[in-house]
Amino acid sequence: MPNKITRHTELDVYKKAFDVAMEIFELSKKFPKEEIYSMTDQIRPSSRSVCANLAEGWRKRRYEAAFSAKLSDSESEAAETQVWLQFAVRCDYVERERAACLYQHYDEILAMLVEMINHPEPWLLPGRRSSGLR
Repeated sequence: MPNKITRHTELDVYKKAFDVAMEIFELSKKFPKEEIYSMTDQIRPSSRSVCANLAEGWRKRRYEAAFSAKLSDSESEAAETQVWLQFAVRCDYVERERAACLYQHYDEILAMLVEMINHPEPWLLPGRRSSGLR
């Protein structure tokens, strides 16, 4: 239940996103050297940003709009990572089956994020305000 969670690292969506980001990091070590400043420098940050935005959102849950905005950023980064996985397959840097598994994990992460965005109430701190402005 959300009430028992005190840190962003306890969120199931965070744990899943962190684990998948680490898989992508290991996988991207095998990308060709000419991809260091292009694909590698895109897929690593986007996968890590899912977690980073979740952490930021967790600390902004005093305000529903700020919380939802950071979750939306996390959602965007997860979708971007899926795009880079597609490119990695097409460029023959990743086996289709392995990429499909990672892509599916991101589908699950996206579903979890959308659920949190659509129903933020259980996650918000008591006495929350609907916007970050007062």
